[in-house]
Amino acid sequence: MPTIFSKIVTGEIQAYKVAESNDYLAFLDINPLAKGHVLVIPKQETDYLFDIEDDEYMGLWVFAKIVAQGIKNVYPCERIGVAVIGLEVAHAHIHLIPINGVEDINFSRPKLTFSAEEFAESAEAIKNSILAITNKT
Repeated sequence: MPTIFSKIVTGEIQAYKVAESNDYLAFLDINPLAKGHVLVIPKQETDYLFDIEDDEYMGLWVFAKIVAQGIKNVYPCERIGVAVIGLEVAHAHIHLIPINGVEDINFSRPKLTFSAEEFAESAEAIKNSILAITNKT
C-alpha cells in the first residue's frame, strides 16, 4: 500500500511543495517544529534510508543541501538541523529544520500550528529562494 508520501508524489494528497526534481521532492512538514521545517524524500518509495541505491542516496543529499540553503535564506538561523528518524512514515525522508540550538530539534516538543495561508507563504518564499540559488549556477 502506498505511503502518504507516495500519495503526495502522485498528487493524490496535496502538499506545500518547495522543490521538485525527477527523482526527489521537498515539502513543508504539516506538523512542524519550526517555521520552515521541510521534508525531503526520494520519489521512489523505499522504507529505510540506508536501503536506497547509492546513486539515489547521494542525489537525495545533494538535493537536500540545495533545499537547506533555500530555507536558511528565508529563515535566518544558526544552522539547518538535519534529522533522519524513519519510524513515523515507511518512506525514507530527511527533516530539515531551522535551528538556533539543539533543543530546537527535539521531536518531543509540541508541534507548531500554522494557517493554510501561512504554510503557502512559507512554501512560496522557500521555493523562490531555491530558484534564486539554482539560477545562479
